[in-house]
Amino acid sequence: QVQLVESGGGLVQAGGSLRLSCAASGSIFSINAMGWYRQAPGKQRELVASITSGTRINYADSVKGRFTISRDNDKNTVYLQMNSLKPEDTAVYYCNANLKYRIYTGYQDYWGQGTQVTVSS
Repeated sequence: QVQLVESGGGLVQAGGSLRLSCAASGSIFSINAMGWYRQAPGKQRELVASITSGTRINYADSVKGRFTISRDNDKNTVYLQMNSLKPEDTAVYYCNANLKYRIYTGYQDYWGQGTQVTVSS
């Protein structure tokens, strides 16, 4: 069993900061990419940022220069530092990990339960 547990969401005023964390636990052989997605009411889920095991990083244009993704491979944990938050960043943020739990299995996507981020104007 693999679990992704997120923490760090909450309510913040515009211009403020939040840091999200997501720890993967359970039977894990190897993790490829980890990342954060978000879904606002009435909108599709979108990629916010991702980081591969080789630390290749990708950001959505809307968060470049404000958000920073990082990863601790020893702890199977990914972080998202969010600065200069805007009301349009309000959404449920989901952690994603592309991993394999056995040497002979393929890589599969796993998701966290989601954490609410609300930015007030």
